[in-house]
Amino acid sequence: MTSQHPVALITGAAHRLGAHTARHLHGRGWNLVIHYRSREAQARSLAEDLNSLRPDSAVAIKADLSQADQISPLAEKAIGQWGRLDGLINNASVFYPKPTEDATSEDWETVMHTNLRAPFFLGQACLPALRASGGSIVNLIDIYGERPLANHPLYSASKSGLATLTKAWAKDLAPEVRVNGVSPGAILWPEGESEIDPEQQQSILDRTPLQRTGEPADIAGAIAYLLCDAPFVTGQILSVDGGRSLNM
Repeated sequence: MTSQHPVALITGAAHRLGAHTARHLHGRGWNLVIHYRSREAQARSLAEDLNSLRPDSAVAIKADLSQADQISPLAEKAIGQWGRLDGLINNASVFYPKPTEDATSEDWETVMHTNLRAPFFLGQACLPALRASGGSIVNLIDIYGERPLANHPLYSASKSGLATLTKAWAKDLAPEVRVNGVSPGAILWPEGESEIDPEQQQSILDRTPLQRTGEPADIAGAIAYLLCDAPFVTGQILSVDGGRSLNM
């Protein structure tokens, strides 16, 4: 049975900005397909929380986006869950430092396949359903796609490519499908091997006109605006960065 609620597939939705976005859209009446790769417990917990608020409104689906053969099945499951798809949010990404001298072909494949190839082919697989619904794609870009981060050439290049893809799709997929991007600033600091120390954090904030970090709700709200409230907006990349991009 086709859902009466609009449906969004969010990649990398088990935690951080993806999870906040899922909760925000759910609050606006959307059904959610929560994609995850390894955070099964978090993804299923989020789906259970959302389903407790509105039954049969969320599902968690696993896929490794770096593997080409797992992309189409993800799209098929997402569309088949409620018989429609109204929004695709390409949020999942890989981020870690790798200087040019140390980068391997495996690094290239991990970063480029997850951050650029997967959004393209997932969008391709979802396109018939998005056209049928008059839907929308939102890609999560990054300020480093425009102003590269030192020792992150692969990541920076992948996000630059995704920014260009956003604009190319906006031309090619119109008028049925709108395509936009959101480029976050300092919202949630990186984790793991890309974690930055307090001094670096303060340096970033010193170059941010609003002089503070943003909130995950700022990104979730921007995504919701582009999906729900901007029917005449396409091909745009909305910087949600406290003005940081003015002073990079």
